[in-house]
Amino acid sequence: MEFRKLMRNQVEYRFDPLTDEQCRINPDRAKRLKQAVGGLGLTKLIDATKEGCPFCPERVEEKTPEFPKEMCQEGRIRLGETLIFPNLNPFGENHAVGVMSHAHFLDLDEFDVRMLRDNLMAAKKYIFSVHRLDGEAVWPIYIWNYMPPSAGSIIHPHTQILVESEPLPMQARILQKSREHFSLNGRSYWEELVRREGELKDRFIYESNCLSMIASFAPHGFNEIQFRFNEQSSIVELKEKQISDFATCLVKALRGYKKLGIGSFNLVTYSGSIGEKLDHHRLNAKLISRPYPAEVYTNDSGPAERLYDVRVIDTLPEMVAESVRPFFG
Repeated sequence: MEFRKLMRNQVEYRFDPLTDEQCRINPDRAKRLKQAVGGLGLTKLIDATKEGCPFCPERVEEKTPEFPKEMCQEGRIRLGETLIFPNLNPFGENHAVGVMSHAHFLDLDEFDVRMLRDNLMAAKKYIFSVHRLDGEAVWPIYIWNYMPPSAGSIIHPHTQILVESEPLPMQARILQKSREHFSLNGRSYWEELVRREGELKDRFIYESNCLSMIASFAPHGFNEIQFRFNEQSSIVELKEKQISDFATCLVKALRGYKKLGIGSFNLVTYSGSIGEKLDHHRLNAKLISRPYPAEVYTNDSGPAERLYDVRVIDTLPEMVAESVRPFFG
């Protein structure tokens, strides 16, 4: 495994060890003048969106649709404060929303393990319910967009769950590259990645019996943290113990994000398919920060990311690991 990087004009070029995708890192860019800062206060934004919010408990059952009875007898899936129902504006197959809290807004350090565990457990139940009715829906996707800069259109904390008949493009690419690595080397890329990062220590954050966490060597987004499960290749293989461990790690990572001054993020999963145990792939997830919520702000995605598939980053992964690692003891 090679952590390949080179310097050009004081910019560090890094290449993903699995896909060879390029990112460019220059920490000095974080200090550059940004004229679009500040703006609408967060309290004002929260207050303005609470009135009429369709996900708040007093309105959610009136404002949201139900699943057909053959999928869910009660119409919606409920576990603790989580409530899962169909997405009114889907962007994929079997697209559902999972409201995770009665509270209209929670800051990054206010999410608790029980809340996230219940949301993940209920999402797993939904995925199985879809697959039971549609055997071709085998690719589960779990996404969390937090606050508007993440592309979240509603402030109220919620996740999105899809079950598709084909993997998403990046999901397919990761699976293909993982398979190629296994065929060439006779061992899992994901096991080798964690072993090597553990030896190097610079980007290593935490490891338990269930999963490992590192700051990605060649990140796709700012302040990127990668979660890699030790044994499971699909999200549906997770038992309550692994889900609780994942929820615990997410809570701690979000506290680390809060310390870094982050106010918005994306979480995505890269899962194998239902019913297929893969030796070459391990379920993994990525957490990236997005700009702090404001009326006008400098977006962290520009033409290089959107049009050239080149990611320009201003935070070293080693700095992210150093900031987040203390929250894991």
